[in-house]
Amino acid sequence: MSNKRRVTSYDVAQLAGVSRTTVSFVLNNVPGINISEATRQRVLDAARQLNYYPDASARTLVSGKSRTIGLVLRQNPEQVFADVFLPQVMLGLGQAAAERGFQILLNPLEPQDRGGYARLIHEKHVDGIVLSGPRLDDEELMQLCCDGVPVMLMGQLPGSDIPFVDINAVDGAAKAVQHLISLGHRRIAIITNAPFEYTSAQQRHMGYRNALEAAGLPYDPDLVRTGAYTPASGRTAMNELLRLAQPPTALFVASDVVGMGALQAIRRANLRIPDDISVVGFDDISLAAYYDPPLTTVRLPAYQLGWSAGDRLTALIQGETLSEPYLLLDTELILRESTCPAIR
Repeated sequence: MSNKRRVTSYDVAQLAGVSRTTVSFVLNNVPGINISEATRQRVLDAARQLNYYPDASARTLVSGKSRTIGLVLRQNPEQVFADVFLPQVMLGLGQAAAERGFQILLNPLEPQDRGGYARLIHEKHVDGIVLSGPRLDDEELMQLCCDGVPVMLMGQLPGSDIPFVDINAVDGAAKAVQHLISLGHRRIAIITNAPFEYTSAQQRHMGYRNALEAAGLPYDPDLVRTGAYTPASGRTAMNELLRLAQPPTALFVASDVVGMGALQAIRRANLRIPDDISVVGFDDISLAAYYDPPLTTVRLPAYQLGWSAGDRLTALIQGETLSEPYLLLDTELILRESTCPAIR
């Protein structure tokens, strides 16, 4: 076992010929301190030579900042683990944060959990929050913003002025349904990605309705079912649609993950995709191209979504003003083998 002594700020100060306070100010980038560039460089060189890095708790004490942002997922653990779209979002978020010297703390927060934000801020000492999956009934989030905590939504909350980064889900969903209409389908069902308390589900449903209305097709509530982020919820919803007296000839499922279960239900009913039912998904997760058949779906810029949220939140934390607090990212319809013309 090695008995090598741990390097401390005292060692850096001795080598650089300065005080420990000066070492702390330089290595923690404390603003407003009058330190010459030559002294600053001596400290940095000494720290590099000794392979010294300041302790995270010490940085927090000196700067009042933890250099940590919380990624809050408004989903239960089962839903989080089923979300294969999430890794690309987290990669973008983490890389944007790292460019500004921040790290990420992942915090799944179940919908019924109250006080979760306060614990994250006060116990985990995060400097701000990226919230994925905002809900219209989230009063605690509103209070957090009123208290001045920097928040960036991945998603939107209509009626609030909280800054957000989101994909243009209304337009993306409309593209999916317009594609099915162009193939001659008239009885088109939808399974949402989540319950309607989530704004993302409302937006994708709105795009579905807009496409029907633009084509002069009636909106039939019997063809609407809600998913809950998981394949199991898609299977249940699809089984309900298949039991209708007039089942749909086409399906827009507003999540590729939920779509896994819907496709299974269709196959277990001895129906063929796309011959009996055409299916369009949403997200373009990496597995979508390997479904049976490969899934026509709406591609989202997952990495860019995460990167933009991280970059913009850390800018707010550092006192910058966003020239545009609301950012919508475009989607793209990816055509594969799960859709075909309707049989007339």
